[in-house]
Amino acid sequence: MAVIGYAPGVYDMFHIGHLNILRRAREHCDHLIAGVVEDEVVARIKGRPPVVPLEERMDVIRALDLVDEVVRDWSSDKFEMWKQVRYDVLFKGDDWKGTEKGIRLERLLGEVGAQVHYFPYTASTSSTDLRRLLEGMS
Repeated sequence: MAVIGYAPGVYDMFHIGHLNILRRAREHCDHLIAGVVEDEVVARIKGRPPVVPLEERMDVIRALDLVDEVVRDWSSDKFEMWKQVRYDVLFKGDDWKGTEKGIRLERLLGEVGAQVHYFPYTASTSSTDLRRLLEGMS
């Protein structure tokens, strides 16, 4: 049976950290779905919208051979996205591991036979750091 993987992310100002997650996710599933988080959700979570608009971020991810499918991620609750996508494995950076949100998600997904697979967070580059750098230049 094919393993469906789900890799949600903002994917703003696409960088090596994003590529690392998608490359690693590709190795652990047969069908990889990337969920690109909607602008409104990002603004609610981070207090500001992404630099790159949703449709453009989706186009960037669609262009990658690593990804089989791209969907709009409309919820900060990844279990709600499971209800839509029905993935077997959710791929996240390990900055979620051990957090209240991560523990809750592991429990809920476990109840439906899915799991969370954590990858090392790429600390050397982040969209937040890139954004700070750009804002400092203006």
